[in-house]
Amino acid sequence: MDFDIKKGKGAALEGDGLKNLMKDIFGKVTEENGAYVTSFGATTRFEVKLVSKSILSVTSTSDKGASIEAMKESNQKYNEFMEKATGFSTKERSKRLQKKAKEGKL
Repeated sequence: MDFDIKKGKGAALEGDGLKNLMKDIFGKVTEENGAYVTSFGATTRFEVKLVSKSILSVTSTSDKGASIEAMKESNQKYNEFMEKATGFSTKERSKRLQKKAKEGKL
């Protein structure tokens, strides 16, 4: 899914910026086909790619049998990363996605 990046935040993610941010939050990060990949908590695969200075592509897969604690940890790390990477809070990202869905842009 593609997420908007707040104006002025995209430049910080260019070069090794995105990779370094992911390392700071998740630890080990690998690069596959131009995307950065990691896993954490209940998230078995978390793939992120900077499409442009204004678009971040994110794909994730979760272990549906994971413990509640692992799910909480995953959710917290995901939200921390997304807020730092996009500049938008969870609520702001949700509102933007809902607006795009209503406009048929998803």
